[in-house]
Amino acid sequence: MTNVISFQGEPGAYSHQACAEMYPDMEALPCNTFEEAVAAVKDGRADLAMLPVENSTYGRVADIHHLLPDTGLHIIGEYFVRVHINLLAVPGTKLAQVDHAMSHTVLLGQCRTFLKKHSIQPRTGADTAGSAQKVAEDGNPEVAALASQLAGEIYGLETLAENIEDNQHNTTRFLVMAPEPKFPAGGDAMTTIVFQVRNIPAALYKAMGGFATNGVNMLKLESYMLGGTFTATQFYADIEGYPGDPAVDRALEELAYFTTHLDILGVYPMSEFRKSVR
Repeated sequence: MTNVISFQGEPGAYSHQACAEMYPDMEALPCNTFEEAVAAVKDGRADLAMLPVENSTYGRVADIHHLLPDTGLHIIGEYFVRVHINLLAVPGTKLAQVDHAMSHTVLLGQCRTFLKKHSIQPRTGADTAGSAQKVAEDGNPEVAALASQLAGEIYGLETLAENIEDNQHNTTRFLVMAPEPKFPAGGDAMTTIVFQVRNIPAALYKAMGGFATNGVNMLKLESYMLGGTFTATQFYADIEGYPGDPAVDRALEELAYFTTHLDILGVYPMSEFRKSVR
């Protein structure tokens, strides 16, 4: 065991924050891409990977649903990060000095009210933590960064304003990936599956019927095209429960009858955050 967890992004990214909060005793390994974060686990440089899968404001993270089934890894946990956005600047800077704020396009769009109020112009950066790093390197008090508190600590920046996001409920969900499955030891569990339905009328409707008749709660269902065509569709679903529970087993058995492909990506404990917002 290397006691390392990989993530996509620069040190101080929100993915890094998820790693630090969920696994404070593990070393976080930054990677340039999601594929590199997965590869770090597969080649033994990391024990786990932390991958963002969806955001409450902007929906699913692009490419993750295509990546997950082919990683060869298993989902063993989920974690939710409230996306608090902070205005970070070089030490000694006053808010009135700042005329530009740099960050990822998505974050810039989430702070329009604050930026307009203080006459600060948005400036697009490569990502959130990378913008904080550049602000620290340039040392220009007229340019601040929009990023996490962790990014400010890493790059030695001061917080001029905190929690300035327009949407106070903006949250990102992360999945923890491991080389081997890890079945939850009691408590509420989640199961994530991907499947392709047979090419027959009402196949999806019939496939979903097993979950309804067996009282299995489906928390998420998404579709996406495969191979760049308009005819091959794969579905991603999160359900409450786990294989081995009679109701879940019956629902999955019925689902399998109407599908040409069915994979279980992981069985893992339900996050306490999910329970708190029910």
